[in-house]
Amino acid sequence: MAVTDEAIEKIKAMIVSGEIGPGDRLPPEKELSERLGLSRNSMREAVKALEVIRVLDVRRGDGTYVTSLEPHLLLEAISFVVDMHDDDSMLEIFAVRRMLESQATGLAATLGSNEDIAELEREIDEIDASVTVEELVEHDIRFHRDIVRMAGNAYLTSLIDHLSSQTVRARVWRGLTEGGAVERTLSEHRAIADAIAQHDPALATSLATAHIAGVERWLRQATSA
Repeated sequence: MAVTDEAIEKIKAMIVSGEIGPGDRLPPEKELSERLGLSRNSMREAVKALEVIRVLDVRRGDGTYVTSLEPHLLLEAISFVVDMHDDDSMLEIFAVRRMLESQATGLAATLGSNEDIAELEREIDEIDASVTVEELVEHDIRFHRDIVRMAGNAYLTSLIDHLSSQTVRARVWRGLTEGGAVERTLSEHRAIADAIAQHDPALATSLATAHIAGVERWLRQATSA
């Protein structure tokens, strides 16, 4: 194991064991390196790596702190990874999203409160095919995020959210607009919302699966053209 990797593992062990927790300040670099039996240089590199993945927050002149470790922080790097992948990889990512989000939609139909459903219906009512691509992207983010949140799993919410970044959504909606498929796609959103409102998990799951699969088909055709 590389020395830097060893340093990362030892800091991770401190967090996992509860020795330091969310919001806590790490001991000064010299003290920490001596405690863990590692060089200050390896500690410095480990801290940089853990800062990148949002485990640590380096505050210049104040010290290094453990972040909140909330899912949306820890999974944030996924959006960057998604944006960097090529079209073939994007199809695989959509397949993962289809599997996860369809099940989350079924859970939303089971667990969604009346207030959750009312908010989802307002989102549907406030959008139509005449809006800009940017507005469609923002709608899409809110619509899918609201549904997945109803499933009550913060990690699932963050994972699905980051699997389809804003850049990817913009590309898809721009293509749907050019292909005249915006109204159909928005009607699919309405059907999914209605199934959730009816507390019909089987129908909601089926509709969500078909909806995302439709986007996959469009993307596959676009990449092969």
